[in-house]
Amino acid sequence: MTLASKLPHIGTTIFTVMSRMAAEEGAINLSQGFPGFGADPVLLDLVAKYTREGFNQYAPMAGIPQLRERLAEKTQLTQGYFADPETEVTIVSGATEAIFAAVTAIVRQGDEVIVLEPAYDSYEPAITLNGGVPVYVPLSAGDFSVDWEKVKVAISPKTRAILVNSPHNPSGFVWAQKDLDQLAALIRDRDIYVVSDEVYEHITFDGLTHLSLGSQPELREKTFVCGSFGKTFHVTGWKIGYCIAPEKLTAEFRKVHQYLTFSTVTPIQYALAKYLEMPDRYLSIPDFYQKKRDLFAAGLAQTELLFRPSSGSFFQLASYGHLSQIGDRELAERMTRTLKVACIPISVFYSDKRDDKIIRFCFAKEASELQEGLNRLKDLSKIL
Repeated sequence: MTLASKLPHIGTTIFTVMSRMAAEEGAINLSQGFPGFGADPVLLDLVAKYTREGFNQYAPMAGIPQLRERLAEKTQLTQGYFADPETEVTIVSGATEAIFAAVTAIVRQGDEVIVLEPAYDSYEPAITLNGGVPVYVPLSAGDFSVDWEKVKVAISPKTRAILVNSPHNPSGFVWAQKDLDQLAALIRDRDIYVVSDEVYEHITFDGLTHLSLGSQPELREKTFVCGSFGKTFHVTGWKIGYCIAPEKLTAEFRKVHQYLTFSTVTPIQYALAKYLEMPDRYLSIPDFYQKKRDLFAAGLAQTELLFRPSSGSFFQLASYGHLSQIGDRELAERMTRTLKVACIPISVFYSDKRDDKIIRFCFAKEASELQEGLNRLKDLSKIL
């Protein structure tokens, strides 16, 4: 028997490849996007408490009411709108599930979905597996802002959705109010939905504020806002996130969610619900990560790499094209094996694998680890 793959062009993700190589080579892993430090002990103790007290059976499909209520309160506080906890908020097993369920809920065979590149690697498979057709629109060179004229040109009668991401992975670009307003104008009077990946919502720098698409009244009516508690609270391995969407969209979203994971790990939901009662636990996140961004940027300035400081997320891009024309993937592998510093080549974020000689570092690590990695990067010219 021959099994025809539904994703014949996809292999193991670059994040898995580079993390495995980093482990094998004993390299500092600045590649895959996960924190290199632990969560708040208070949160860990809460998980232990609810586990010991027997909160270990299935949670309600949509999530426990307490967590949905705290999330609605957080959204009101940070974004200025209230999402109904009963009909508009769903707790899921990670933002990747939220994105997949949202795409599945709205995309039919032959529908087109606009994807802004460079883009996270889970977007295209979600579209393809649901019979959709990804339509790629490149972000602006240099700052990775959105060229809305190009998005306008890409819209066709078959366009069903637009998949967006701010703060952006891999560039760290953060949308402004004008971006939300221009997107709203583009899809006004059109049967087009938006899936918004906002997992780095609390990680912005230099006074910038994340603007959820849900905060724009027109967009809110057509948008699935996908977020991640794991990214916010340094517990990516817990795989717990959420989706906020209008009642009609949430109803369709939940139909898919209940057959993907049905529900999400129960004691962690109770722990997060209690933890979210103190807003400073998420309002302090930007300052926490700004210190790491600043440390990494200061050290990177002492190397031969060129960059502009990230505006959000826990990623920093750096360009090396002025030093060498070696392929970015080859450079990433060479750095891991020789300098013992792992990064991610940006070509993997493009459908056509275009190579602009840019690499991505994750600075969500302990200061000592960042400093050692930066010291090793000073020898970059020796391997080019």
